[in-house]
Amino acid sequence: MIQEPVSPEIASDDSSDASAEPEATRRDAGVAESSRANRGWWDRNADEYQIEHGTFLGDDRFVWGPEGLDEVEAELLGAPEDLKGKDVLEIGAGAAQCSRWLAAQGARPVALDLSHRQLQHALRIGGAFPLVCADAGALPFADGSFDLACSAYGALPFVADPVLVLREVRRVLRPGGRFVFSVTHPIRWAFPDEPGPEGLSVSASYFDRTPYVEQDDEGRAVYVEHHRTVGDRVRDVVAAGFRLVDLVEPEWPAWNSAEWGGWSPLRGNLIPGTAIFVCVRD
Repeated sequence: MIQEPVSPEIASDDSSDASAEPEATRRDAGVAESSRANRGWWDRNADEYQIEHGTFLGDDRFVWGPEGLDEVEAELLGAPEDLKGKDVLEIGAGAAQCSRWLAAQGARPVALDLSHRQLQHALRIGGAFPLVCADAGALPFADGSFDLACSAYGALPFVADPVLVLREVRRVLRPGGRFVFSVTHPIRWAFPDEPGPEGLSVSASYFDRTPYVEQDDEGRAVYVEHHRTVGDRVRDVVAAGFRLVDLVEPEWPAWNSAEWGGWSPLRGNLIPGTAIFVCVRD
């Protein structure tokens, strides 16, 4: 997919099919349907998302998930001083907070997102690095363009074919390059997405991979999220040609009293909410 220009004015979208409250269901959703639905959803909801979570994420922090694990402490991409001069691709960048932090360390980031409106927020905040509107399954870069790649809850939870995305990431990485990505911890799919006590009882099979879909009155998907078990994620990483070197499950820190969707101190102290996969391209 070619790079699309990003401008600060409000983008048009196909939100006419999302005027009514969508129906939540579990059904199959393929690559094209998932991509179309999620691009439209993020274009429509980017403003609300940034208003609700922008303070927690900051303008130039690198946060791996709702627990608040910061790359400054985690160093999953490497020590901050080693990032200087590195070409880094951020996938599912949103408002490019992580890219902005990387640039401050002397790296050369590129922030990529499927949503034009999310990248407009990145443009609003500012930063001297490229913004690219493209699908993670068809990265518009030459082979071996980057030293590192990262994705904090970007792309992987929303795609029907994660191996396709992982292979694309591997293709654009140089030998020895590292890809680190975070997703909702797979165990969460067995529990209701509620931050309170009602979210502590198993309500579904962990092994049911049927996607979560919100659809309009005509049955068209307007939001899609895909479930993979821990084993599935590991096999996906290996099938794409990566070597898995770490799997991080952040614990909920005492300082974090925030609720974010189904994430909360109550649940975070009992079950993991985020899984971070650290992969190397040999």
